[in-house]
Amino acid sequence: MTGIQIGGLGVLFLSILLVARIPIGAAMFAAGASVYLLVNQGDTTGLLFTINNLAYARLSNYDLAVIPLFILMGQIATYGGLSGSLFKAAGTLIGHWKGGMAMAATAACAAFGAICGSSLATAATMGQVALPELKKQGYSGRLSTATLAASGTLGILIPPSVPLVIYAVLTQESIGKLFVAAVIPAIIAALGYVIVIRIIVTRDPKQGPSAPKVPFKEALKAQLGVIPVILVFLVVIVGIYDGWTNPTEAASIGVAACTLIALVQKQLNWHKIKLSIYGTAIACGMIFMILMGADLLNSAMALSQLPNELSIWAQQSGLHPLLILFAIIMIYILLGCVMDSLAMLLLTIPVFYPIIMGLDFFGLSQGDKSIWFGIIALMVVELGLITPPTGMNLFIINKMSKETPMIETIKGVIPFLVSDFIRIIVLVLFPSITLWLVHILK
Repeated sequence: MTGIQIGGLGVLFLSILLVARIPIGAAMFAAGASVYLLVNQGDTTGLLFTINNLAYARLSNYDLAVIPLFILMGQIATYGGLSGSLFKAAGTLIGHWKGGMAMAATAACAAFGAICGSSLATAATMGQVALPELKKQGYSGRLSTATLAASGTLGILIPPSVPLVIYAVLTQESIGKLFVAAVIPAIIAALGYVIVIRIIVTRDPKQGPSAPKVPFKEALKAQLGVIPVILVFLVVIVGIYDGWTNPTEAASIGVAACTLIALVQKQLNWHKIKLSIYGTAIACGMIFMILMGADLLNSAMALSQLPNELSIWAQQSGLHPLLILFAIIMIYILLGCVMDSLAMLLLTIPVFYPIIMGLDFFGLSQGDKSIWFGIIALMVVELGLITPPTGMNLFIINKMSKETPMIETIKGVIPFLVSDFIRIIVLVLFPSITLWLVHILK
């Protein structure tokens, strides 16, 4: 068999393992090992040597130290009660609008995502805070659960973002530039969700009634309570981009700042600190196991020459680059129905990235193209969190609202998915929207 045929068999084997519900890290490891053995005709020497080198190279990578720190920052923010102050601040400003409390939940998710970096954590944390209040104000279960499930996806789009760090490591791209490039698409995403809520409550006011207006002094006090969170975000992002801290140092500052804020607000104790560390260890263990499996699979695929041949085919196919890009986006959407976001990036970026970098999109430079595709990939990956039948955010939020049938949550999230599709198309056709802030801050 040729290397291309062996690579194809590897992809088929991986698909079978995933359908059989084998954990993604183990599935990629098994598929990668199988390809290595087939290419080397059963000789295990090359496979063992590769595993040894990949393990050392991955775990000694200094850039990856930022991942546990950002996860720990999110864990402390979760257990430190910072989500409650964010939702209260947004609610006191716009809660008296029709659908205002749902819009406040979206704003709070966006703000919490700026210190969390995980969509699942954002959805779970804000769900605990916002769902009881939305129910109290008479919001429908459909709008409440759909809003929180969709808005939770802002956790990985608004920097700091763990998937963006992974993308940066895989592509040797600047973490700081990716974080800055994600800001405007994230703002557009949040505004899109707010517009969706407004349309829904305009058509059916019973789904999102107005809450009582909060006195000015109380609203002002609530806004002052979120200033420390805003400062944490600015210190982390500005510090990375301006170069006076590297990403790992900025993440360390963020952890210390979130801890200090939670302690000052008397929301953090030793038990919660232990839970934060334990949660970080579990998440990091999962991420690094997936990374190891992905490294072996990607190395095996490179040995088979399959990604290189696909890249050459795409360049010589005569198809319009945008057609190829939209085909990749469709693949991401389909994968999102059965796979988590991090696994999708690790599995596909080594294959799709060379294809994209070999095509011409609007005359973009290689650097701009790399950043632009990273944001597009991240936005499409986030759709998987709210795409039926296995969108994780749907299950997390629906489980918290036991009186709301899953079918209602799914129906409610469809308008938000439409908003996401429109945003992706706009940002694909107008890359300058994504790259504008990166160029301004050069």
